[in-house]
Amino acid sequence: MIYTVTFNPAIDYVVELVSFNTGEVNRTQREYINFGGKGVNVSRVLTNLGIENRAMGFIAGFTGEALRSGLDTLGVKTDFIHLKEGNTRINVKIKAVEESEINAVGPAISDLDIEELFNKLDKLTKDDTLILSGSIPTSLPADMYERIMNRLYGRGIRFIVDATKELLVKTLKYEPFLIKPNHHELGEIFGIELQSDNEIIYYARELKRQGAKNVLVSMAGRGAILVDGDNIAHKIGTPKGRVVNSVGAGDSMVAGFCAGYLEKGDYQYALRMGTAAGSASAFSEGLATYKEVMDLMKKV
Repeated sequence: MIYTVTFNPAIDYVVELVSFNTGEVNRTQREYINFGGKGVNVSRVLTNLGIENRAMGFIAGFTGEALRSGLDTLGVKTDFIHLKEGNTRINVKIKAVEESEINAVGPAISDLDIEELFNKLDKLTKDDTLILSGSIPTSLPADMYERIMNRLYGRGIRFIVDATKELLVKTLKYEPFLIKPNHHELGEIFGIELQSDNEIIYYARELKRQGAKNVLVSMAGRGAILVDGDNIAHKIGTPKGRVVNSVGAGDSMVAGFCAGYLEKGDYQYALRMGTAAGSASAFSEGLATYKEVMDLMKKV
């Protein structure tokens, strides 16, 4: 079973306008809602691909219930902890001539709430997969991923981490099966700006030397590079298409890679499916569907 953890999920309220003028009344042309958060996005795409999984994390208030209910409608299985105070955040995404975002803080998570999450995670067994994705809320210790992996390390659980900077680096000693920085984030870890594929491969291998088993580096329109468990580097391009929305594309790549690897146990196939899933989400307003991913698999 695959489990995702999202500490601060959200309802994204997306509004489209011809133009956005501060200090004035603005009329939308269209609006819609997405149920998100990085781990939630991964769970949604895994569900679309027919991979059994469960979304974990924290929700609060009536907005939290709306998010849980919305995910249930989409077929996503959840095991959220409902906080006693606060509300799950609503983020406003404004799409006009320029795109703007207003992201809320979210509810506070107490030590007792964290302990409840730990008790749930303690039930994971050998060959389960745990995906830790996104930033840590300010109300929590900055080393939360490290604490989780330290608690579960040695049980045969497959860890996947999609995070940045120190939050990612501190998990490497627990030998995550997969980490997925983009090329900018990879450069930030080492304090340099990466230019060439050879540089990206070199520093991806450095993260392998520090403990990661597979390092998947997304490069937007330039495709992706995978340094796999056998230390072999693979580069893949992206299929042609018009980018509509980049939100969730990286999460979709993680989901596609997991789905592909579980299906065939082959790194190249997993990379193809991850790339197809990431592109499918980028080319649509929502997250990748099974049909969209399979169609793009033929073009990758």
